[in-house]
Amino acid sequence: MAGTAARRDRTHYLYIAVIVAVILGVAVGFAAPGVAVELKPLGTGFVNLIKMMISPIIFCTIVLGIGSVRKAAKVGAVGGIALGYFTVMSLVALSIGLLVGNVLHPGDSLAVTDAVKEAGQGQVVAEAKDTVEFLLGIIPTTFVSAFTTGEVLQTLLVALLAGFALQAMGPAGQPVLRGVEHIQRLVFRILGMVMWAAPIGAFGAIAAVTGSAGLDALKSLAVLMLGFYVTCFLFVFIVLAALLRIIAGLNILTFFKYLGREFLLILSTSSSESALPRLIAKMEHLGVSKPVVGITVPTGYSFNLDGTMIYMTMASLFIADAMGDPMSLAEQIPLLLFLLVASKGAAGVSGAGLATLAGGLQSHRPELVDGVGLIVGIDRFMSEARALTNFAGNAVATVLIGTWTKEIDKERVDQVLAGLVPFDEKTLLDDASADPADRADAEPKGRPEAREGDKAAAGV
Repeated sequence: MAGTAARRDRTHYLYIAVIVAVILGVAVGFAAPGVAVELKPLGTGFVNLIKMMISPIIFCTIVLGIGSVRKAAKVGAVGGIALGYFTVMSLVALSIGLLVGNVLHPGDSLAVTDAVKEAGQGQVVAEAKDTVEFLLGIIPTTFVSAFTTGEVLQTLLVALLAGFALQAMGPAGQPVLRGVEHIQRLVFRILGMVMWAAPIGAFGAIAAVTGSAGLDALKSLAVLMLGFYVTCFLFVFIVLAALLRIIAGLNILTFFKYLGREFLLILSTSSSESALPRLIAKMEHLGVSKPVVGITVPTGYSFNLDGTMIYMTMASLFIADAMGDPMSLAEQIPLLLFLLVASKGAAGVSGAGLATLAGGLQSHRPELVDGVGLIVGIDRFMSEARALTNFAGNAVATVLIGTWTKEIDKERVDQVLAGLVPFDEKTLLDDASADPADRADAEPKGRPEAREGDKAAAGV
């Protein structure tokens, strides 16, 4: 045990290195902007390494979760509750952004130049899909293409089908589940190795953002940025904190302390996807069941974008004011409901926040698209708050849905948050061992159905 603790302790140096890398990146961005912009591939490369692991992790998690559950109705209940919750919270986030945007009016004093108009038109992404195309896009071209295209919802669909099929197979499917379990261990071990590149990725990403935006760009749009950050802060620490306390009985600060390394990773990469695999591992470690984690987290990354909802609300009002064409309340509500749907259709588009905003305005209020160029310079900095809020919303949603469906071990939650059951940073799994032979006689944890199936398959 002492040896295990020592191995875990080494990961503290990794995240200290990430903090140092972020500070150095900001310094280089201000001192040598030209050089800093050229460092962008370092950050992009690291995020791509993380994204490479998302599909196999989602597949393994969902297959193991559903395959070990006897009743398919339980999985359907989790999915229905999750989608209902995501819809309600998206509307709440839109409403909060609407309220703050109407109070601040941050775009009143800005002017739109020809250069700004060109930048705004350049953000209209052709790949953004309408609702029908989005739904059809969930179906992969082939079974394997779901893993090669990087589409989270396609992987989710394939994993659900595989999980239900294994569930229907009963004891005959146990060898396949065992195989998937071993693949999951391999994938999480690879992810643990990839994480050691985090300081390099953080340095490149932050340096490029700071070098490209510059201090002047930040000063000119400080009101919008500050208002957006404050709004996200209030949403997380009032709305989400209240839900977490009332429904799950947890303190949000204690909960976020447990997820501190994930927040740091998102802050340094401006991407909530970089923490998706770790969120899955940590929610299972916390005590939420595999089916709830496997369905809620991947689905939430496409349907529960609280930070993006707030961003699109405030940005659309900001642009309308700056264009000298402020929207009345009667105009705001239809546009925001449209953006609520449009955000789902562009969930897989790179730079989804800005691209979705431009695409939504192009479809609903095309005369406002030129104004999108006003926020291009600070969008990457605002994406920090978007990503952090999106991640916080999905983490809280996982605990809430686990509580509603009674698929959470509350005693385990208390022990984990108290630090009595540390998270294994090396394997990202609770029952992993350096030597598979060490656990030859061990039973899988937290999956009673799987244990029964294993015994049946072994003829016991």
